[in-house]
Formats: sequence, structure tokens, C-alpha cells
Amino acid sequence: MQKLDLPERPDLARIADEAGFTFASMHGEPYWDETSAYRLTLDQVENDIEDPATELHAMTREAVARIVTDHKLMAQMGIPENRMDLVADSWNRSEPELYGRMDLAYDGTGPAKLLEYNADTPTSLYESAAFQWQWLEDQLAAGHLPQGADQFNGIHEALVERLRDLFPEGTDLHFTGAPDNPEDYATVEQMGWAAREAGLGAHYLDLDKVGVSKGGQFVDDQDRVIGTLFKLYPWEDLLRDDYARHIKGAGCLFIEPAWKAVVSNKGLLPVLWQMFPGHPNLLPAFFADDVADALVAGGRPAPHVARAFDAVAGDFARAHVVKPIFSREGAGVGIVEDGTVTEASQNREYDDHPRIVQGYAPLPEFGGFRPVIGAWIVGETCVGMGIREDASRITQDLSRFKPHFIADPAA
Repeated sequence: MQKLDLPERPDLARIADEAGFTFASMHGEPYWDETSAYRLTLDQVENDIEDPATELHAMTREAVARIVTDHKLMAQMGIPENRMDLVADSWNRSEPELYGRMDLAYDGTGPAKLLEYNADTPTSLYESAAFQWQWLEDQLAAGHLPQGADQFNGIHEALVERLRDLFPEGTDLHFTGAPDNPEDYATVEQMGWAAREAGLGAHYLDLDKVGVSKGGQFVDDQDRVIGTLFKLYPWEDLLRDDYARHIKGAGCLFIEPAWKAVVSNKGLLPVLWQMFPGHPNLLPAFFADDVADALVAGGRPAPHVARAFDAVAGDFARAHVVKPIFSREGAGVGIVEDGTVTEASQNREYDDHPRIVQGYAPLPEFGGFRPVIGAWIVGETCVGMGIREDASRITQDLSRFKPHFIADPAA
């Protein structure tokens, strides 16, 4: 895995504008940055990212099957008691999943480590599925990439096939997201594009335009009944929203389904470690309440995790990461080394949520920036990747998206 300087396309601003990539720059800084790109080998992609991410997803499904039968565990994961049956029923009815993004720490030499799984409302989909592919084609045509260079990117095609498998041709789908949020809209529109290509109807409406009919069905701003809704609105918020009381009787299929509330939740990480201890692609993780005393000299963990924690106690004393079970773009995350917080996000909006602690996996550094691999899952298979990098050790809202390509180092 290498980071190589490359010429930026001279007409990048025009290309982004014509593609509708309105957030290629944000906060006065480039978000999409093609002045360099990451080169990986086919072996690295297939054996270190694609196959492990697919396996991790299968493990996640095993974890869900366990979590939804345990109300105490769901409570520990922040699921409201009055919505636990909704989450469990969603899993028991096999409500279908569509997509997710696993964030992995990977330096090109060792097993990728799962940092978290954004399995409900992951963004950076447009950049990963569409714009970086256009970059690859343009740079190949310009002769800036080795002949035969490829990209791990079957995301759009996989979404089309997945939607085609899930819904009969001509089915109407509704897509919603927060108004006036270009990044969210790009994700929703990417999904709508895939739906239309799959032969389905795709109707967009702003999130605040979703209504409820007198009969208890969800309706759009033209009073059309919503039978299937792709919502870029996280379940941890929706389950606490007044609208949640209408879900059970509305006859609406949600994408992602309600059971994703226990997947897009960092409480999943301790459950995975408990079920698959020592797995090469997992980091040790525990609910903070279970090990808080043990992180203080002379303290002990809760009895049910004592054996697992004792096995990694020395590593945790040297370094670990604290994360709220719900957070985005690094909010609320802190790195603790030798008992001292050495780096922390300034965004504290998720501080009222319970926390987990996770083993520390340093991100590799390339030219002062640290990349995180986003491995995209469609259905149950890893089908592509995107890379974001940040100067901070915590990937936050000012991170940059970097394109990648696959080529032999000798090419």
C-alpha cells in the first residue's frame, strides 16, 4: 500500500460541478483530494480487505441473532425498552438489508482491524461508487496511471442487482434525507440512481415532508402511500421519535431495517469480541461500565468479562480508545495512553450516551495524513472501498476523501 502524488485534473472544478458534486470542497478546504492516491495490490484488496470484510459481516449477523434475544444487552446498547420488540421483530421477519460501510485500520502489511461498522446511514457513497471511478477512467486516459490499473469498486452495480433481487420491476420506492444537506442528498440520489437502473420507481422527499395518514400509513408530500422507504435518518433517533409509534402498523418496509439499530451501534464491538475473541480482524472491546474500575490501578472488571479483559489488560493500560455507542465523524472519541487522554474530538454532542472502550490500532501515516479504509457491504458481500484520511489520529468531519487504484508495484 503506497500513497503516490499524481496530477490533479486541470478542469476538476468543472467536472465536479457537472457531476453535481457540490461538496467537493467544504469549510474552505478540499474534501475530494486527488493530488495523490493510494495504490494497493490485488492481493491486498482481495485477501486483506474484501474477504475479511465479508467474513466480518457474516459474524455481525450472528451477533444480531444473539442480541435481539437479550433485552438486557439491548438496553446496554441504548435501545429504548418500548422499541426492543420492534427491533427483534424486524430481524425475525428477515427484513432485508441493503448496504453498510465498515471502517478498517490497515497499513498494507497486517490484518485489517474493524474500527466500527456504519451499517444504517453511511455516507461517502457517491464519492466511493461514482466519482472515484470517473477519476480512474480520466487518469487512465491521461496516462497518469499504469496501464491496466483497476479499482475495487463494484458498488453501484451491486446496489442495482441487490435492489433488483429485492423488489419486482416497477415497485415504487421512496427516498428521504435531511433537507439542505448536500452530502446526505448525494447518498440518497446515488441510491435513487441504482433503483431507477434496477427498473424501480424512485421518489425523493425531504425528511420533514414524511406524513402519516388517518389510517396510520406513511405518506409523501403528494399523499402517496409509502410502501418502502430508504431513510437517511439513524435508527437511534427514529426509535426515540414520535413517529416511531406509527411504524408497527404502517405497513412500510424500511431500508435499512430496524434490526440495523444494533449493528450501527458501537455496542456491537464488545459483543463481537465476546463471541469471536482473538479474531485477527477484531480489536478487543468492552462496554465501559464493565471495565471502568479495571482501567484504574488495582481495580477489577465485572466478573462476566474478567477473563477476557485480563488477557488484554496490559495492552489497554498502554493505550485504548473510548467511544460513545452512538456518534459520527469521530464525535466524542478519545485516545487514552498510559492513563492520560492524549487526543480527543472537540465535538461532544454524543457525550450523554453510554461508552465502549476498544483496543488502540494506530492508523498508518502517509505524508502527515492517516487513512481509514471504508469497506462497502452490499447485501452480505464486500463489493468496494473508499479511503478517507485525516491529519488527526481520530478521523473527523474535516477528513479528506482520497481515490485509490489497484496495480502491481512494478507497474
